[in-house]
Amino acid sequence: MKKKNVAVVMGGYSSEYEISLNSGAVVFEELDRAKYNVFAVHILKEGWYYVAPKGDKHAVSKDDFSFKDGSTTVKPDVIFNTVHGTPGEDGFLQAYWNLLEIPQTSTGFYQAALSFNKRDCLSVLKQFNIHCANSYYINQGNEIPSEEIVKKVGLPCFVKPNRAGSSFGVSKVKELDMLIPSIEKAFAEDHEVIIETALVGVEVSVGVYKTNNTINALPVTEIVTENDFFDYEAKYLGQSEEITPARISEEETKLVQEEAKRIYKLLNMSGVTRAEFIIQKGKPFFLEINTTPGLSKESIVPKQIREAGMTLTEFFGMLVEEAEVN
Repeated sequence: MKKKNVAVVMGGYSSEYEISLNSGAVVFEELDRAKYNVFAVHILKEGWYYVAPKGDKHAVSKDDFSFKDGSTTVKPDVIFNTVHGTPGEDGFLQAYWNLLEIPQTSTGFYQAALSFNKRDCLSVLKQFNIHCANSYYINQGNEIPSEEIVKKVGLPCFVKPNRAGSSFGVSKVKELDMLIPSIEKAFAEDHEVIIETALVGVEVSVGVYKTNNTINALPVTEIVTENDFFDYEAKYLGQSEEITPARISEEETKLVQEEAKRIYKLLNMSGVTRAEFIIQKGKPFFLEINTTPGLSKESIVPKQIREAGMTLTEFFGMLVEEAEVN
């Protein structure tokens, strides 16, 4: 049987590009070479390149996403998308690959764009009675009505860039005089900002994926941090503990998994996603959903995959095969 050419695409144009390179490196390493010819492709602001095993770079053609490997021209049969942030998590690359008719492992372009925009995603899900925090939205250049904001969301509250990941630009605001500086910090990442009530409870994260038209939830991870919240340092510099399975009741575990699967279905997702919740007074409150979650070996989803009794090689291969039928 002819091996499929799989391009593992990593990088991106946002502050998360180095994290994406780590995810991509793990996928590149773990994919089964008996089934696939695997190619590392970096999509960065300075250019799109296939990076050969010895490190030399070959430009990727934007006409058909092909590239040279020695004297051979390679056109991928499947894209394994590990780009965090723009342009791989917000729908741009998904739409491009869709036009080229190249299957890819993450969700579709519309679903990616919708879920990447926290404001729009929450607005849709609230119509289906998904529990979410109270929120206030503001665009760069608009007046910032501090007292009106606090009246709506209260203190403490979270200030977040509307379209960014890995907690870049996020602040927890406890005093009114910190609100405007925190909003300005968030505007450094995005010209749209969302301000939300700070929920109190257990923070959990759960991966969801689809295979053979069945939506499945992975084991739940509990996030405990010594910091004020699960910020960049907590996520990537060891200032948190991620406990899988979460130390919550069986009932709460099932509740979170079912809510994550329901959101996946409501948003018509494909590929693997990771949904974040705060369990407050026994109810899971939805925070956000990531459609290209971190896949480095210490990231949350790989830990959940191993807890579920699968290897990364099995799981990543399943995503490649599933991409062909989406």
